[in-house]
Amino acid sequence: MPPVDKLLLEEALQDSPQTRSLLSVFEEDAGTLTEYTNQLLQAMQRVYGAQNEMSIATQQLSKQLLAYEKQDFALSKGDDEVISTLQRFARVVNELNSLHTELAKQVADTMIFPMIQFRERDLTEVSTLKDLFLLASNEHDAAMAKYSKLPKRRENEKLKAEAVSEVANARKRQHQSSLQYFCALNALQYRKRVAMLDPLLGFTQGQINFFKMGVEMFSKKLEEFLSSVATMVQSIQGQLDTEAENMRLAQQDLMLANESIYIPDNNTATSKPANRNLLQKAGYLNIRNKTGLVSTSWERLYFFTQGGNLMCQPRGAVAGGLILDLDNCSVMAVDCEDRRYCFQITSPSGKTSIILQAEGKQEYEEWICTINNISRQIYLTDNPEAIAIRLNQTAVDAVTPMSTFQKKHESFRPERAVNDYTEAVSSEKCLTNALESADPLVIPGTPIQFDLFTTREDCDQDKSVSRSISFRRANPFGESDHDEAGTSEGLLLHQVFTVRFLGSIEARTDQSDELIYETMRQVLAARAIHNVFRMVEFQMVVTSRELRFIDPQTQITKASFALGDVTLYATHQDNKRLIGFVARAPDSDTENKSLLNCCIFETNDDGVKICSIIDLGKKINQAERDPEALAVLMKSIKLSADGKFLLLRQQTDKEEAEESLESEA
Repeated sequence: MPPVDKLLLEEALQDSPQTRSLLSVFEEDAGTLTEYTNQLLQAMQRVYGAQNEMSIATQQLSKQLLAYEKQDFALSKGDDEVISTLQRFARVVNELNSLHTELAKQVADTMIFPMIQFRERDLTEVSTLKDLFLLASNEHDAAMAKYSKLPKRRENEKLKAEAVSEVANARKRQHQSSLQYFCALNALQYRKRVAMLDPLLGFTQGQINFFKMGVEMFSKKLEEFLSSVATMVQSIQGQLDTEAENMRLAQQDLMLANESIYIPDNNTATSKPANRNLLQKAGYLNIRNKTGLVSTSWERLYFFTQGGNLMCQPRGAVAGGLILDLDNCSVMAVDCEDRRYCFQITSPSGKTSIILQAEGKQEYEEWICTINNISRQIYLTDNPEAIAIRLNQTAVDAVTPMSTFQKKHESFRPERAVNDYTEAVSSEKCLTNALESADPLVIPGTPIQFDLFTTREDCDQDKSVSRSISFRRANPFGESDHDEAGTSEGLLLHQVFTVRFLGSIEARTDQSDELIYETMRQVLAARAIHNVFRMVEFQMVVTSRELRFIDPQTQITKASFALGDVTLYATHQDNKRLIGFVARAPDSDTENKSLLNCCIFETNDDGVKICSIIDLGKKINQAERDPEALAVLMKSIKLSADGKFLLLRQQTDKEEAEESLESEA
């Protein structure tokens, strides 16, 4: 090694300018060393901090790997293979943590501590001795200045002795401090070399020990484990690459699709027809909400069917809420003034109803058919898809007249068709009795009539339509074969109700109310499927002789039924506003066999009341032939003041009290 420069201690007492100049060089060197040492120590402390942070980080990483098993994932629990692998990695990381902790301790002991000790012991000592040397040198200069000012003529021995003593003491202190200062500066030239090498030696040895311990700990134990993990990662990466390629191809196919899929209401020739056999449906609909007494607003929400219920879920909500129970409900298309593709769902009681709007015609028809299928509780059967297809085909056939060839072909095997249908129905044990007996009660293929009467010209043109309803048609000009005013004078019953005609269909029998219930279902389904909105309003007049239907605008009788030909009448089990009756009429085309037509109406009044009035009219009609029976019947009912019409209004308590007093008197 090259020789080390040093200060001569013999020149410390003389304190010559050459010595001071050389001393300034050593002081500059000590200042540079101090600045460099501080920067080096900061770098070493950063290394130590990173190593200590690595120890803390690996410890935290090990804990997080163990916590994977306890995570409650929203989609599914973690794979068992992944969990076991992460637990093994947690143990490996924990062992690494112990190594990093030991390495951090060695760095602190062998690198940081010696460097701090060098700075605090050597550099700080040199700085302190420099301050003492400057102080002693200043005191010596002050003592020499005082000694130099002693007077020449009048010497004072006492003052001279004090000045001499002060100079001697100051020079001695300066000599001692300079010697110590020179020694410290000389020793610093040796220590600065050791101080740089010793910490780095300790750091390097610590790193070597760390890697040696790591190799001894993991080289043999982890080879097989790391190999298996690498194989698993490659397998998963391969699956990811395959899935990514499939998604890329699927994305290209979807982007190359027809632009018509983006059109809300696509009614082109290439669009798919509506599926009328669905039992579940989901999608966005607009629902009408009341915002005031008259004003309304529309809101776009996501609707779906689940277990016979109509559910609604706003965007961003976690789950949906119940809107309406669809069992035995009614659905029909409605005509809204400001909206298209609207339909209304009404609860069985008729108290709750909602109006929804679909996005297009296809969605509109599928929603109506789906809700209609669910309302019949088809989804509870063993084979709901087959039942839905058969029943919807029946509804379509009911409003689609069959060709002559079809009628002729089916006429050769009527019994087989009935037997096949009976076997198919009997296989579905969960259907209601109404569904099981639907087709035997109503003649298959019979069209549904949406008008209350049919002109003779129409009957001559289409025989299948002429059989849709058969009764005595009134004169279209309001003229009648007999004077209605004159005949109504002797009637004991005359009640008027407002009704709207929904449809009628030819029936097979009039022995069960199930015929009327099934006709109601088919008529409502046909109106919904074919988007029939129009309903003609009539005044239904019930007398003891007939049922008349009068146009409320012109007061012209459009149709009439003899009360004796009305063989069956009933209301809907749940919706009392729906009423139907079966009328018998002669038909010359069937060799004097009676035809049965079931007519369905909607009324603003209670259907049960109308049925009771019809029943009373039939009783009066039968009792008119026997005066005694008529007298007994008239005593049991309340008539108007002139004894002509039945009183339907409710009497007040005051009137009942007056009547009771009169009867007692």
